[in-house]
Amino acid sequence: MKLKFTYFLLLVLLLRIPTSLFAQQALIPLPQELSWKKGTLNLDKGIFIPNYLFFKNEMGLVKQFFEQNNIKDFEEGRRKPLFTLQLLTKTELGNEGYNLEINAKGITIGAEQETGLFYALKTLEQLLLENKKLPYVKIRDIPAFSFRGFLLDVGRNYQPMAMLKEQIDVMAKYKLNVLHFHFTEDIAWRLESKKYPGLTASKNMTRWPGKYYTEKEFKELIDYCKKRHILFLPEIDMPGHSAAFERYFGHNMQSDSGMYYIKSLLKEFKETYPSLTHLHIGGDEVKISNKNFMPEITRFVEDLGFKTYGWDPGSNLQARTVRQLWMGGPKAIDQASQFEFIDSKHLYINHMDPLETVTTLFFRQFAEQKQESEQLKGAILCSWPDRAVAHPEDMFLQSAIYPGLLTFAERAWRGNGETEWKANLPQEGTASFEAFSEFETRLLQHKERFFEGMPFPYVQQTKLKWELIGPFDNGGDLQKRFDIEQAPFADHLKVAKTQVGATVILRHWWADVVKGALDDPKPNSTWYARTKIWSDKEEVRSFWIGFGNLSRSYASDTPKEGTWDDLSSRVFVNGSAIPAPSWLFPGRKGSLEVPLIDEGYSFRMPTKIKLKKGWNEVLIKVPVGKFAGKDWQNPVKWMYTFTPIP
Repeated sequence: MKLKFTYFLLLVLLLRIPTSLFAQQALIPLPQELSWKKGTLNLDKGIFIPNYLFFKNEMGLVKQFFEQNNIKDFEEGRRKPLFTLQLLTKTELGNEGYNLEINAKGITIGAEQETGLFYALKTLEQLLLENKKLPYVKIRDIPAFSFRGFLLDVGRNYQPMAMLKEQIDVMAKYKLNVLHFHFTEDIAWRLESKKYPGLTASKNMTRWPGKYYTEKEFKELIDYCKKRHILFLPEIDMPGHSAAFERYFGHNMQSDSGMYYIKSLLKEFKETYPSLTHLHIGGDEVKISNKNFMPEITRFVEDLGFKTYGWDPGSNLQARTVRQLWMGGPKAIDQASQFEFIDSKHLYINHMDPLETVTTLFFRQFAEQKQESEQLKGAILCSWPDRAVAHPEDMFLQSAIYPGLLTFAERAWRGNGETEWKANLPQEGTASFEAFSEFETRLLQHKERFFEGMPFPYVQQTKLKWELIGPFDNGGDLQKRFDIEQAPFADHLKVAKTQVGATVILRHWWADVVKGALDDPKPNSTWYARTKIWSDKEEVRSFWIGFGNLSRSYASDTPKEGTWDDLSSRVFVNGSAIPAPSWLFPGRKGSLEVPLIDEGYSFRMPTKIKLKKGWNEVLIKVPVGKFAGKDWQNPVKWMYTFTPIP
């Protein structure tokens, strides 16, 4: 008990938050300085809101907040609470910082810029009014990173405008401030060109034919972001990922003719959207045949008035171009570097199991730095659904987009994180575990309050504890059985390790940079994981069960009929084997043009399991042969997911 209390105090010191917070309301991202006070502000009779003529956008949010909570504003002169907005000077709050205080006099918000006022109101919106009362609180908040972005890939899979706006609203609610909009791809060019209308013709698209954004819609998106203090960062990928361009123009982009046409498109783009001043020019995953292409295009784009961004590693980016990191393991940026960086390494949620997503992002430290530096401005969370989807909504269940956004927002605003890339939860009782547990509580409260009826594939993980037993040498026979299957809780069985979590990754497919639960995993071995689940009565409950978790960027195969995966993994509850799903397309060869339908636990019907009253014994069998997959599209991610769901 003394040890746990010591860890708890350490957690409080690390987070710089008072212990009273844990009995208070959930805020995401958690403010840097937060002090709950005794008492509440009673708004039963309303609040006086002066007419701040200079804050038209922010005043709309103020009115909306009070109207939604059925709180009226009233005339000046009465001795009632006062709502105050202030532009401050010499506070060191910067462009996005703010002060927020609620006390007996009313609500006071101060910032140096309108962006700070906007973020203060977004914090206010998260406060829960109980009987029209707000808790007394004092907040001083400044982001650790000024660049906090989210990448949407609509080049591969089109998303309708309503869906885009919903995601922008979520970004704004959680103080993300950059929308990286990837709309050109090999598959399709998805922005209308008045000069070259055939560029968006159905015949030039290999997926979602005829789906693109009109000039009016694009301007609408730009304006929608601006009103929410979000930088709209479009990407015109050059010279790679340009097969759609080549299909229409009939020229490789790096050729003389190709350069003429791309310059023509870029000039039209600037003339059509003159308010845009930032442009991502791509540069990755391409064989450079014209070494002058990127320098010449960069100069051209900069002369048009854009600040440029490009992928690193990629083509020969120029010195002024901001480098977006995307490949390799943890590595600190050279503080003597003359370049400016944005981190996206291991921030691709399309590769992550939905539950793993929250764990990974919560502990992620950007480019080995706790906060912004001259070289590192922040990070971009990326959603790359390379594989076709049957419906745009499927992307939100196959990947944990909203849970991921909220977790990333917490880390990008607060900074810190840990240097080791994590796929699993840390050990119980550690400060790291307690920090995650506290965040998970806030995350689930936000799921309940703000995401009702929306795809939010995340459930509590911190209460599910496993005992790992092994290894057993299977000699390459993945179906080999061992005595533990007959008596999983026999006294003589030695527990090698305990692990908390609904998803447990024994060995990651990127084992060289992402550590799994096993310290020294061996090929041709079988491990077992056991736990007990309590039920107050005999009942049938729903469970998420899965193995491997197919990436949404690989052409992975569907498991064969009667199997959970290609590793002969199995699940037993109270000694009975739980049948694998009846796959709609068992054993189907994977293809990027064939959508995933039911291959993942988060987007198929849950598994129904009959539980007895009292304790129910659960045993998971996870064998492995070689760590190398049968091909690169089917890597071995040695893992399991098992959890009851509401």
